[in-house]
Amino acid sequence: MPRIDYENAVLADPDPAPDRTAERWARAVLEDADADTRQALTRGWTSLGLALAPAGSDGCLLGWRVCRNTLDTVLLAADPTLGLRAELLFRRHERTLLLACFIQLDDDAARALWAPAESRHPQVMHRLLEQAVSRAT
Repeated sequence: MPRIDYENAVLADPDPAPDRTAERWARAVLEDADADTRQALTRGWTSLGLALAPAGSDGCLLGWRVCRNTLDTVLLAADPTLGLRAELLFRRHERTLLLACFIQLDDDAARALWAPAESRHPQVMHRLLEQAVSRAT
């Protein structure tokens, strides 16, 4: 992303399953969430104008395009339809797991779309990571 207008990160410590790759953790956080959570996430992302791939698309994770994938890092991206670009970063390091979100707001319309979601966003990220870690134990 050429510019970041919003960023947030949450950290799970300690990582209860250190043998999991970053991609496996990303799948645990997003795809292994219950159906209601997955539906709410997808509905929220599309309401912000993020273009998601159809379910089960190759090279995607819950509609997010996989841009970079190593054992320790996976970077996901969703393209804009309404001026809001987003990336999700999952980074595994020793016994911790980082989930970070980066958003670029291209215009006033995108800022208006993002404003109501911004205050809830950190709690949603924390809850998703917490639930994935609890499922892993």
